[in-house]
Amino acid sequence: MSAHTENDITINAPLDLVWGMTNDLENWPRLFSEYAAVEVLSREGESTTFRLTMHPDENGTVWSWVSERTTDRPELTVRARRVEPGPFQYMDIRWEYEEMPDGTRMRWIQDFAMRPEAPVDDAGMTEHINRNSKIQMELIRDKIEQRANARVGA
Repeated sequence: MSAHTENDITINAPLDLVWGMTNDLENWPRLFSEYAAVEVLSREGESTTFRLTMHPDENGTVWSWVSERTTDRPELTVRARRVEPGPFQYMDIRWEYEEMPDGTRMRWIQDFAMRPEAPVDDAGMTEHINRNSKIQMELIRDKIEQRANARVGA
């Protein structure tokens, strides 16, 4: 089996600011509410291998995994995949950015499959990703828009 999600949000801020803040991996624990730590393991050109560690879940479990992320600024895309997939058979992520009249549209596309022994199946993870992506995107939007408004006021 496999699953697919697509979520997007428009951020009332310039593309350069949205791109810069959302691709600053070391700042992700301050940008996302779910990440406790990011450890950059290696960088080669536009590709970064890094470990993400989440805050403990409701059961006290701390999830952590290694991902590889490659930015393509001219195409306004980012491709990522889990190197250590954990409960996933695979997890591939694509971020897309688009300049809009009212700001920047950011879109997350995720293709994945859960392992049979994972604590949740594809449908359950799809529901979780769609619910959580909305929460994270709104937090990110608010933080970027605050930064954009501070720049305008300065």
